[in-house]
Amino acid sequence: MNEIAAIKDAIHPNEILFVVDSMTGQDAVNTAKEFNDRLNFDGVILTKLDGDTRGGAALSIRSVVNKPIKFVSTGEKLDAIDQFHPSRMADRILGMGDIVSLVERAQEQYNEEEARRLQKKMAKNQFDFNDFLSQISQIKKMGNLKDLASMIPGVGKAIKDIDLDDNSFKSIEAIIYSMTPKERANPEMLNGSRRTRIAKGSGTNIQEVNNLLKRFEEMKKMMKTMMKQKR
Repeated sequence: MNEIAAIKDAIHPNEILFVVDSMTGQDAVNTAKEFNDRLNFDGVILTKLDGDTRGGAALSIRSVVNKPIKFVSTGEKLDAIDQFHPSRMADRILGMGDIVSLVERAQEQYNEEEARRLQKKMAKNQFDFNDFLSQISQIKKMGNLKDLASMIPGVGKAIKDIDLDDNSFKSIEAIIYSMTPKERANPEMLNGSRRTRIAKGSGTNIQEVNNLLKRFEEMKKMMKTMMKQKR
């Protein structure tokens, strides 16, 4: 603590932000108070909001040190840092989700040209596994899956004890990448022997391959129905 205070006195920083792990609970509050007493920092960055915690530490720290929460983090990378919005955090603490942040993340990854291309393929019922891989990539760029799901009202509490992360996509991607380019573009050609080969190549089993193909076909039917309703 003395070393940090000495650094502050030596370099006179324009702004000091205190980074705190939101999962440490009361310890985070105590640490924030001690640091603020010595450094008089300007604001707080709250991390690890992608875990089971809903962010109650934000209220406690704000009350004790009377300093604003400026940013929150839901992952390990820079793109996981978001500006803090009190109303959204309140909804999250109450288990009401954060649909606004979810929409904002989706908009950040939205590609209008790609969307038009997919719409044309969907209209012709030509959506294939290459397109499916592209959509998985877009979803992964939006952030941690459990954090995304927790932003949907009513879902956060339901998935609290479920192990849901980016690894959920690994077996799906392994199956698709074990297909030949021709098979990915023409899923209807995947007969029994091809499915067996794909299962072996992806380190999965035939049941997992069949389940993926079944869900894929169901998704295509749903897309086709939606496109008809738009006309």
